[in-house]
Amino acid sequence: MAENWHIEEGLTQFPFPVEQALAGRLTAYVQLLLRWNNAYNLTAIREPEQIVSHHLMDCLAIAPMIHGVNIVDVGSGAGLPGIPLALHYPEKKFTLLDSNGKKTRFLTQVKIDLAIENVSIEQGRVEDVSHAFDQVICRAFAPLGELADSCAHLLSANGTLLAMKGANQELLSLDSPLELVSRRKLNVPLMDEERFVVTLAPRKP
Repeated sequence: MAENWHIEEGLTQFPFPVEQALAGRLTAYVQLLLRWNNAYNLTAIREPEQIVSHHLMDCLAIAPMIHGVNIVDVGSGAGLPGIPLALHYPEKKFTLLDSNGKKTRFLTQVKIDLAIENVSIEQGRVEDVSHAFDQVICRAFAPLGELADSCAHLLSANGTLLAMKGANQELLSLDSPLELVSRRKLNVPLMDEERFVVTLAPRKP
């Protein structure tokens, strides 16, 4: 494939198996993202190789931590991490939630063009979503405490929230509806920066 931008190279560096067809579908996604980005300002990163490392590889690094069947990507933006994870896990259902109409229109086009059947797009605020999910995933959405307060109602009783973060450690207040389960460093192919994923869960009574 002419435009691969090291996608195949990055995928081979993950410690979990990846379907061969994933590289081609991710390439098509990057092509759409580049085409729409000029008009819709979907991401500040504009170089294809950096989109691959700082977006695709970064998002797929949490794949082994995805559990359950119904997952919501809060503040999905350009579909990160929801789109790469949905392509990797066609058997799971991903809801991509964002309040920005331009971004949800882009996500709808991605869903159509890539024929992604396990994704649904919702435009709205997290506070207005009433149904619960097995897992909430989010990336650069809000500080940890704010995230716990706004997303706790989205979790089923045994659900977890995965927050993708940088190196700075954040604490939760004692009255937070969620508690810290773990903070794990991610090994992201093609990327030198430190990345972490924080797992939160409902507090036990």
